[in-house]
Parts: sequence; C-alpha cells; structure tokens
Amino acid sequence: MALSVAEIMARAGLGSGDVIACTTLTGGLSHRVLRVETDGGTYVVRVLDPAVSEAGLGVPARLEIENTVRAAGVGPAVLYADGDTMVLEYIEGATLDRDDVRRLETIPRLAAACRRLHAGPAFAGDFNIFRKAEELLDRCRRHDLRVPDGYGDHLPVMTAIEGAVERAPLPAAPCHNDLLPENFIDDGHDVRIVDFQLSGMNDPAFELGDIAAEGDFEPGRVEALAAAYFGGEMSAALLARVRLYLLVSNVTWTLWFAIHHGLLAHRAADAAFDYDAEAADKWGQARRDLADPDLGRLIDLTAHRGRAVT
Repeated sequence: MALSVAEIMARAGLGSGDVIACTTLTGGLSHRVLRVETDGGTYVVRVLDPAVSEAGLGVPARLEIENTVRAAGVGPAVLYADGDTMVLEYIEGATLDRDDVRRLETIPRLAAACRRLHAGPAFAGDFNIFRKAEELLDRCRRHDLRVPDGYGDHLPVMTAIEGAVERAPLPAAPCHNDLLPENFIDDGHDVRIVDFQLSGMNDPAFELGDIAAEGDFEPGRVEALAAAYFGGEMSAALLARVRLYLLVSNVTWTLWFAIHHGLLAHRAADAAFDYDAEAADKWGQARRDLADPDLGRLIDLTAHRGRAVT
C-alpha cells in the first residue's frame, strides 16, 4: 500500500484522519480489505492488487470501482476512490456463511438482493463464464499449473451447455458473478452484496447458479432460489438453466482456485485459506453433476424453453 491508512482517510476527508482501530476483514480471498475506525465513523478500505486482474482472477480495478459505484444501495456506497483504493460504507450486519445461505427462509432474501442488483444501472464490461473458463484453462496450461485429471474430457459438455443457453438467451443484467456466502451481509432489513471483483453484464441465471454452487445446493434448494427470483415467470427451462450454470460455475472456478494457488499463493489476502483444497472441492462437486443422468434432459429443456413449473 503506497499510502498509510491514516493518509487514505485524510485524503478521503472522513474525519481528521486519526485512525482509532484498523483490522483486516477475513473472507476476501484476493484483495486487502480493512475495517477502519476513525473519529468520523467506521469504514471499509479496499486495496485492489493489480496482480489479481493480471492473472485473470478479477476485472481491472477501474471496472471494479465503477461497478461498485453503480451497485450502491444493494452494495456499499463508494465514499472515496483513488487508483486501486476505495473507501466504502461500512455495512453493519452479519456476514453470511454456507449454513446461512442454505436456510430455506434465507433463500428468498438472496433472490431479492439479486433482483435489486439486476434491476439497477448497467455495469461497465461484460462477463461470460464460458470465455472465462477458456481463459483460465489457457492460463493453467501456459504456466504449467495442475489441472484436475480428466478435466479436458468434459469440455464438450461445456460447449453443449453454452449452445443451449445461447439458443434461448435471457437479457443481460448487471451481475456480481461471484456470490459466495461471505459476499452477502444481512443488515437486519435487507441482504446486501459486497466485493464486485468479477462484476459485469451477464445472464442473470448464472448469478443464481453460482449462488447455488457456492452453497452446494441440492436440486430442491436450487428450485426454491429460482422460483423466488423468477416468480410467475418460473418454468422448467429456467430451473434447468440455473442448474446447468451451477455445474458451469464449479467447472470454471476449479481453475480460479488452481491459478490462485499456483500464481498468487505468496500474496494471498488470506494466508490461512487452502486454495488448492478448494479447487479439489469444486472439482468434486462438478464431477458429481457431470455424472448426473439428468444432465442431458437439463440441456434439452434449456434449449427449448419448457412449460411452467407448478
């Protein structure tokens, strides 16, 4: 960090700049995130490491900052930004974990947060999970990073899924694209969303599939999430679409963790986090769904837009 936290707060004009307390916020896996207390209040300082976007693990800093600004309300307000540094509104509340997001009473609140985000201002930049998967696989090969055995054997399935979702596209929406449980904060009224590291315009069904993947949802919970999001427009095809994106999320983010482990382990934001083990866990979940005998039916339903679920 070129500037001290006190210097950042002084430049932001938030209090006198005197820092009362400064603690690292855990849960962020790439960038440095600090909770800062000053005489002017409590804030979050987010310092973006350019090595993350250079490795393909996030969008460039200018895009993350711009999209964080546009997501304010659902996400935190940006109170100050300069270069790779943001000072953000501190959202008082409970950071969710995997058990939280799996609760049936919480799932509709996650869907509501996504609807608010997706109805907001368009994001800068586009995000396509299939192109991201290709990019990450190419980076693994160029850097001789370990890819799970048999990974390449399943690439035709990714191609088939992409063909299905493209045959019946949904309008792109401003999406977060990385909604692991810790990126949700319950402020006591709404569920808020933080950390727009992979944000961009995308198929909103991917957002739901990604939540389901990160929460390791079984089909019943996936259906509850999709039904809460789509409401009266819910259909068998939309549910199939979300379930396919759950699979695609795990296939793709397996490589995200492999790259982080192979290229950025020495500068990880959370030194205690086992990125290699997370890659193995993602791939284990992906293999489970790749072997699902229902996979072909899900692809066909997605491509042909099924009838409403009752």
